[in-house]
Amino acid sequence: MSIVLGPYQYGKAEIRLVRIVRDTPRHEITDLNVSTALRGDFSGAYLDGDQRTSLPTDSQKNTAYVWAKKLNPDPIEAYGLSLAHHFVDDVGPVEGARIEIERFDWTRVTIDGRPHDHTFVRTGQEVRTAAITLEPGATHVVQGFKDLIVLKSTGSHYRDFLVEEYTTLRPTDDRILATSLTAKWRVTEPSADLDWNAMYAGVMAVMLEQFATLDSSALQETLWHMGRAALEAYPEIAEIRLVAPNKHHFEVDFSRFDEDNHNEVFHADDRPYGLIQASALREGAAPAGDAWLDYTGSV
Repeated sequence: MSIVLGPYQYGKAEIRLVRIVRDTPRHEITDLNVSTALRGDFSGAYLDGDQRTSLPTDSQKNTAYVWAKKLNPDPIEAYGLSLAHHFVDDVGPVEGARIEIERFDWTRVTIDGRPHDHTFVRTGQEVRTAAITLEPGATHVVQGFKDLIVLKSTGSHYRDFLVEEYTTLRPTDDRILATSLTAKWRVTEPSADLDWNAMYAGVMAVMLEQFATLDSSALQETLWHMGRAALEAYPEIAEIRLVAPNKHHFEVDFSRFDEDNHNEVFHADDRPYGLIQASALREGAAPAGDAWLDYTGSV
């Protein structure tokens, strides 16, 4: 029996990078966490310790910093595409590159009713994400976000589910629906003039509209309508994937206290939780390749 080297990539994980644009008295801040991974024939490094074709991970880190100076990293997708092209086009042994980015938002402090030019507080409802995969013959950008906590206090029910001997959950016609949403959508071979910031805001807006207005029979149904709405609104999107852990809210039993609880006071229970996942794919869309792999090589 022979043993061979399997798929591999290598890079620098979680490069913390803050870029301040100081061209005017009103400064702009972009706060990022960047991970890089290079692909090519680096088998010698694994099999024989031969590093002659391997670009050090420290060099990848330095390149990410320099690229943030050469190119304002807002939008993060354009920055990631440019960084990936540099590694593939300018570093001989590199045949493919994977760039993953998280963006953390800051909001200006208000002084005397006006946003201050250079003082910020860390804010943001969610963490914006991007993953750029540049491989022979294909370019994929997966735009998205994570940790967006959303809740609707009515307009959701859960009933008529399968019941067997271990079922204790009671059906309900009115419940809180809450989740910490992760959503990622894939754009393959993006055009150079694509407005990434507008797409990000627009996709979030149409999905939140569906979350708010749909009379939901299940979180599964809600995710399907959210994903479909995003693809209908943006023809550039080939596929969207959503992950939504249930943030359960259980009505507190007030019978012991001689009080009524008319769906008003709840216990927020974080474990265990239902984990609902869904995707919507445009029929005939280009294959995803490695677009959905994360830095560790897992889906």
